[in-house]
Amino acid sequence: MSNHKPKILFFDVNETLLDLTSVKKEVGKALGGNEDLLSLWFSTMLHYSLVVSASEQYKPFGHIGAAALQMVAANNNIKLTEDEARKTVTQAMQNLPPHPEVKEALISLKKAGYKLVALTNSSNNGLENQFKNAGLTPYFDDALSVENSGKFKPFTNAYLWGANKMNTKPEDCMLIAAHGWDVAGALWAGFRAAFVSRPGQQLFPLAPETEIVASDLQKVADILIKYK
Repeated sequence: MSNHKPKILFFDVNETLLDLTSVKKEVGKALGGNEDLLSLWFSTMLHYSLVVSASEQYKPFGHIGAAALQMVAANNNIKLTEDEARKTVTQAMQNLPPHPEVKEALISLKKAGYKLVALTNSSNNGLENQFKNAGLTPYFDDALSVENSGKFKPFTNAYLWGANKMNTKPEDCMLIAAHGWDVAGALWAGFRAAFVSRPGQQLFPLAPETEIVASDLQKVADILIKYK
C-alpha cells in the first residue's frame, strides 16, 4: 500500500462524519415506534438512489428517502403521506450531530496540510443545512453534492465528477467513508480509500483492498498524518 499523501481527501457525510443515532427516533415515530426499521429504510433509500441513477434519472436524495420511508411504512401496514414522509426525513437528516471525534480529527488533518472536501449523496441544500447545523462548514475547503453530477455514489461518474471538480486525477484522491459500497465505488473509480468501520458497517469482500481501515475518524487521521 502507498504511504504518500493524497492531494485531496474526500469525505462521505452521513454516518462517516454525522451520527445517525438520532434518526432512529424520528424514523421510529413515523413507523409506529419501530426504531429497528431504520436500517431497512436507509438501505431502501440507497437501493432506489441506484435505481434512479441507473435509469438515467435524478431525484433529490431527500425525496428518495421520503419515498423509501413510505414504502417501508406500507410494508408494515402504516400509512404515511408524501408530506409526512418528507417532513420526517428532513427533520431527521438535517439535524445530525458529528461523531465525537470528528472535529478534532479534521483539525489534525488540516494542520497536516490536507485539503478536505465533502462528497455526498445529499442535495446541495441538504448538505448546506447539515454542515451548518453540525458546525462543520469551517473545517472544509469545499463541499460537493452529487446533485450537480446527476449520478449518485457509488456510480463511477459521481467520483470522477468530484475529482474533475477539484482539478485532480482520481489516483490523487482518497475517499474516507463508513460504507463498504461507497469505498468499493471509489476504488473502482480509481480513487484511494479509507474505511471508517462504524458499528454495523463492513467492507465489501469483492472490492479491491482498502488502504486504511480504522474504527473511527481520528484513527484514520493518525495514519494519514504519518504519510509523506
